[in-house]
Amino acid sequence: MKILSVVGARPNFMKVAPLHRVFLEHPSIKSKIVHTGQHYDVQLSDIFVRQLNLPQPDHCLNVGAGTPTQQMADIMLKFEGILHTEQPDWVLVVGDVTSTLACALVAVQLGVRVAHVEAGLRSGDRGMPEEINRILTDSIADLLFVTEQAGLDNLRREGVADGKVHFVGNVMIDSLVQYRQKANELDTLDSLGISSQSYVLVTMHRPANVDTESGLERLLQLVDDTAKYKTVLFPLHPRTRVKLKEFGLMQRLSAINNVQLLEPQGYLEFLNLMEHAAIVITDSGGVQEETTYLNVPCLTFRTSTERPVTVKLGTNQLLADLNPETVQQKVLEILDGQPKTGQVPPLWDGQTATRIAEILLRHP
Repeated sequence: MKILSVVGARPNFMKVAPLHRVFLEHPSIKSKIVHTGQHYDVQLSDIFVRQLNLPQPDHCLNVGAGTPTQQMADIMLKFEGILHTEQPDWVLVVGDVTSTLACALVAVQLGVRVAHVEAGLRSGDRGMPEEINRILTDSIADLLFVTEQAGLDNLRREGVADGKVHFVGNVMIDSLVQYRQKANELDTLDSLGISSQSYVLVTMHRPANVDTESGLERLLQLVDDTAKYKTVLFPLHPRTRVKLKEFGLMQRLSAINNVQLLEPQGYLEFLNLMEHAAIVITDSGGVQEETTYLNVPCLTFRTSTERPVTVKLGTNQLLADLNPETVQQKVLEILDGQPKTGQVPPLWDGQTATRIAEILLRHP
């Protein structure tokens, strides 16, 4: 059985790495990786290949920059040729990025079965491109691998046949479990001149937060308020950096006291920074999950989350009003010793990739 696994953006690497590793343990599985190049920045792709011990991808589509429509069209045209050459039994897509939907569509059109890892997640916000990608990919996939109970509930409500759906856990946590110790052996904190619990880690890149001047003004206020209590570490996503410059706000951000602006971090470095943060403030999906597993307080600056288990069971709090004053209130509560207590969700145990492989082997 031949499986082509698709990666395109940062979170995809952490999900595909444990799957590829487990696939290689089975002589009956031939595993190959296709990198679309959707994230073309070296710091957002190549470094993850190295740190996660992935081989160089078997195929690189080199899509690069462009609008989502341009990227999708380019991926589909190039991926079609790969499928004709490889003739796989399965195309495995992960997450909810442009590459996920584009490659799933091409596979279905050519009669190749599709497995979707991290299926069933819904934010309820169709203004997010990721929400459309999730819904459409789930509607055409042959197997859907689910991370949490909400995913099962969503797919059942949408009429997806129970036989297609499998609750397997969270494959991103597989990577975290495997590399947590290695991350903690790094000198990331020392190199930045900080100590454990002395800082708040901030990540922001969603269009709703960084694509408008008003969104960036809220972000600057959030950072300024937080920096009054703890050092703020802010790795700047390329999108965020571009928008700050576009609106002439980079200098204002740089002038805020007690803030360290960082380049995008490698997987291990960022994992280390997350684990030792007093608080993480984010608009990322995966960070909500990782902080829940690490038992680190997380404040999610979004109107909704597709990962409700991180709020229901985990350490995540959703700041749906997008008000910096609410962030300040929650930061003070946490620093005053009133963090939200959490627990690790079911099947987030580091064995998700093994369960997925076993199911795929039953569908050669």
